Order: sequence, then structure tokens, then C-alpha cells
Amino acid sequence: MKILVTGAAGYIGSILVPELLKDNHEVCALDNFMYNQSSLLDVCIDKKMRIVRGDCRDKAILQEEMKTADAILPLACLTGAPLCSKDPLLAESVIVDGIKTILDLKSKNQMIIYPTTNSGYGVGQKDKFCTEETPLNPVSLYGKLKCQAEKMILDSGNGITLRLATAFGLSPRMRLDLLVNDFVYRAVYDRCVILFEANFKRNYVHVRDIAQAFILGLNNFEQMKNQSFNVGLSDANLSKKELCEEIKKHVDEFYFYESPIGEDPDKRDYIVSNEKIEQCGFKPKVSLSDGIAELIKGYQIIRRNQYTNI
Repeated sequence: MKILVTGAAGYIGSILVPELLKDNHEVCALDNFMYNQSSLLDVCIDKKMRIVRGDCRDKAILQEEMKTADAILPLACLTGAPLCSKDPLLAESVIVDGIKTILDLKSKNQMIIYPTTNSGYGVGQKDKFCTEETPLNPVSLYGKLKCQAEKMILDSGNGITLRLATAFGLSPRMRLDLLVNDFVYRAVYDRCVILFEANFKRNYVHVRDIAQAFILGLNNFEQMKNQSFNVGLSDANLSKKELCEEIKKHVDEFYFYESPIGEDPDKRDYIVSNEKIEQCGFKPKVSLSDGIAELIKGYQIIRRNQYTNI
């Protein structure tokens, strides 16, 4: 297929675009390279890829690049609650207005696979799994905007939305502000972390498995279209304290403490069922333990001030 990927040089896109090229798709990679990243250099040799440096909201660029696209993967986003809170108007413009422009331009036969977030569940019921039928109750601006964009895509037809768990793992466009990535970094370099509301739970998934979820959607679009799917590791619905216990298995000198005062501004607390996408053939390949080991190795190369979203 011919595939347009916006935000193609981001954390997910830098993993996904090479995988699409391996599957013999033609890829138009659109990105504004706002972090001065060089994460797609290794696939510039591939004749099936074109790079377009531009804004995901630029109607003229989208109109031109969507003319021949069979599928659109809108990854461009101001990702994460802190970044969206820092510039709410820009966040709404990129997340909501950018999707509206794509939907206004797309033909009825063009496929869209959109990454949203399972943080839209907000605060779930204790010991009860959130499924795709669970009412959404986002607690952050980021969650609210992504839920709004998801509804727009599903209402327009011929789309799939992937409600991603908290991502982790190494990517050529690395992010250290993601929870697992952050905690492992602290374990390696600080040897300690202070936990606020340590029993709040969430689900996790490796960035390479996220890429495979997109490919699954492309290969099974007719079966999956017009639906949402949770995407995560079913054995990784963990509290922050449990996550730290997993990290300590790899870093003996890591110590974590629960603070009796203070609170985490991120109030998400839920567990998630990924059964629906698993029934479509999704089989994650990277465990949380393997991802932690990967991060420890990678942190011998990189330092915090190189990679952040805020």
C-alpha cells in the first residue's frame, strides 16, 4: 500500500516506518522535526520512502500527499499530559484540528488507523478491567483531546483507533518522560525514586509491539474497522510500586520510597483488558522484563538532557 504517516519521526513513527518499509509498503513520512531528531536517517536509502518536512495541519501538504494514499496513520501529536497542559491551544490545534483536516480531505475508501490512549479511562473501578465498552472518563487535557479525536474518526467511518497503554522501550526518537523509561533511568543513575500514590495502576506496552498493532490493523482492516482496541501487555497491569519491584530485579541497588505526603498530578488509576485485539491475532513480543533490560543497556549510550517531550 501507499501509506501517509504524520509525525513519522516521533517515538512510535521511528519504529513503525522501518517496519512498514520492510513489509514493502510505500511510505510518505511527514514530520516537522520539532525536536531536531535524526531518527529516520537509516531508512533514507529505501526508495519506497519519501520525507516531507512540514506541519501535520498544513492543508496544502495534506491535500497533495493524501491524493494517492491508501492509508493514513496520523501519529503527529503533542503527546502526554504535561506537554498539552503547557500549551493547551497548540495541543488542541494539533490533536483535534489536525484530525479534522485529514477527515475533511479523505475519501470514503481511505483507511485511517489512529493512536489514542487508554488514559481516557481515567479512574477505573477497583479490580475491574476496562474494556472497549467501558465509558471514557479522561482526567487530563491530553486524554480529553485524544478521546475527542477518536470519536471524530469513528464517526467518519473506515477507521480504527488503538487505545495505547503507556509505552516503554528504546526508540531512535527516544522519550525519557514515559513512566517505565523514566523509572529505569532513575534506577540506573539515581538509584532511587520517591513514589506518590504508589498503588495507582496502569497498563504498559513496548513501542515495537505498538508498531505491530498498526501492521495488524492494516492487514486485517475489514475485520477491525470502525472499532476501538485496547493495546497493551495483559500481564502488565501494574501499580507504580509493582513496576519498581520489577525494575529492582534488574538493578539490585535501586531503592524506592512511598511518600506519606504529596500527590501525583496524574490521577490515572485503572486496569485494562486487551482481549479484544488479542482475539484479532495481536501477540506482544516484548515483555516488561525484556524492555527493562533493553533500557538499562540503552542508558549506557544516552543521557536525560538529550530526550524529553517537555
